[in-house]
Amino acid sequence: MTPDEIEAAHVGSAPRLDGPVTLREYDPRWPDLFAQEAAAISSRLSGLDHRVEHVGSTSVPELPAKPVIDMLLTVPDPADEPSYTPVLAPLGYELVIREPGWYEHRVLRKYLHHAAADQVNLHVLPSGCEEADRMTRFRDRLRADAGDHALYADTKRALSGRSWEFVQNYADAKSEVVEEILRRA
Repeated sequence: MTPDEIEAAHVGSAPRLDGPVTLREYDPRWPDLFAQEAAAISSRLSGLDHRVEHVGSTSVPELPAKPVIDMLLTVPDPADEPSYTPVLAPLGYELVIREPGWYEHRVLRKYLHHAAADQVNLHVLPSGCEEADRMTRFRDRLRADAGDHALYADTKRALSGRSWEFVQNYADAKSEVVEEILRRA
């Protein structure tokens, strides 16, 4: 994504990194943090057809990761923000990204005060969405295949030390390896 595209997707200003990405070695508390957040989210969305998954690097045992719990929430229509954002706000979730041209993707962020993780990024996509499937297939492949796990870990470590204007630039730099792994998934 270009800087203009990154800025356009953000509700408000996109936070700049202007430096390296900080990775931590795998923390066994990450799945528990996910489970706590998933239970709270599901209880608030009890009247809405939804699914909550742990995705991203914190969902893969022994994979280094940014201290951010990435979660996937699928709902019938992410563009229908009033169906989920007001009930998640009391839990600390704030809408920070809106991408109507990319699967109606939304991101809600919650800041944590926990030693294991700084924040939760809740990716909202439509039920049955191709991108939601890609996220879970990628996670499952990394969990199941030691070679792809090592390839991705090495890629993350190599890229994390570089200076990035936005965290999204770091994510984009991993795209070629992600696509390679997905072809085998």
